[in-house]
Amino acid sequence: MIPVAEALARVLAGIPGPVSAETVKIAEAAGRTLAEDVCATRTQPPFRASAMDGYAVRSTDVATPPATLRLVGVSSAGHGFTGTIAAGEAVRIFTGAPVPDGADAILIQENAEATPQAVTAREPAAPGRFIRPSGLDFKVGDRLLRAGDTLDPRRIALAAAGGHGNLSVRRRPRVAILATGDELVAPGEPARWDQIVASNGLAVAALVREAGAEAVDLGIAGDTLAALDQAIGRAVAAEADLLVTLGGASVGDHDLVQSALHAQGLELGFWRVALRPGKPLMHGRLGRMAVLGLPGNPVASVVCGLLFVVPVLRALLGDPHAAADRSEPAILGCDLAQNDLRQDYLRARIETAPDRLPIVHPENRQDSSMLFILGSAEALLVRAPHAPAAKAGEPCRIIRLDRRIL
Repeated sequence: MIPVAEALARVLAGIPGPVSAETVKIAEAAGRTLAEDVCATRTQPPFRASAMDGYAVRSTDVATPPATLRLVGVSSAGHGFTGTIAAGEAVRIFTGAPVPDGADAILIQENAEATPQAVTAREPAAPGRFIRPSGLDFKVGDRLLRAGDTLDPRRIALAAAGGHGNLSVRRRPRVAILATGDELVAPGEPARWDQIVASNGLAVAALVREAGAEAVDLGIAGDTLAALDQAIGRAVAAEADLLVTLGGASVGDHDLVQSALHAQGLELGFWRVALRPGKPLMHGRLGRMAVLGLPGNPVASVVCGLLFVVPVLRALLGDPHAAADRSEPAILGCDLAQNDLRQDYLRARIETAPDRLPIVHPENRQDSSMLFILGSAEALLVRAPHAPAAKAGEPCRIIRLDRRIL
């Protein structure tokens, strides 16, 4: 068995590079990953703008209040005043509107009394006060976003403000997902007494889509080389960037996935990792297609999906931080015994408070077939191989399950 960190490094080293780019409308870019840097094509704001409702004035004219100025116009958003303010003059102005030439301050309306023809300042207006300079946010040519960034609402808003109607993004990687085993039936289908519902594929497909990729469902293949050969052929025909198999990758009499893949030219990287749940994890390449064989146990497949499938997809999308550690600090809520040679990912509940790190309580039962506990868990408690016994109140690391994977 190899350590988790080494396994992930070897998996990502086998990714030849990001997938190709395509151009999409910015309105359709949510969740996509940028293929190139985004630079501003305009300055924001493109003019000096008022930050308050009030009056654009020359600060020297209102330095000694009360001071009465003649109103010569109005500047509102989208309808700026085009003249120049002279001595003794003022312009009614609204938030976001251009500050007229000649003005160097905003007299806020709370400090003024106005008639249709004039305004009287009751307080001074300091030079530059309540004026946003041109380029306060960014200027033409400034880099706004980097290649590899995922386009969430705030980044889409920034790219749009920078003048972009279209963006170059990575195409969605194609992930073929194959469940294996005579014991499996599709959800909603009648099951014999000795069969179970195939849930792993749906979970992995959800992870794949949330990571910004396209899931290709290859269905369920029975425990025969012929069925596996046909399914693998469909993955190749679909030009999948990644094939994820579920179950059958170990060395039992009915574990035929490795044999079927080897028959089609698999270059095996490794097939056992020192983690729990998920030891029988397989990695390799079949031509241009990466292959990850996840364990058949439902919890193990989800954990391995988080630890390996998602980073692979981020690498395919050009994310420079694909291998970043997603864990965060927490505090143990109970005593734990010494760990063995495998890295543990324990399903756990979180107790939070505003003034402290989260306190994590691992579930008593950690059997990798128990989806009910995974469904109610909020985090995975990470325990390193050979970790010594730990007491409640000691620091630990967790991976949250109640946050988006990106």
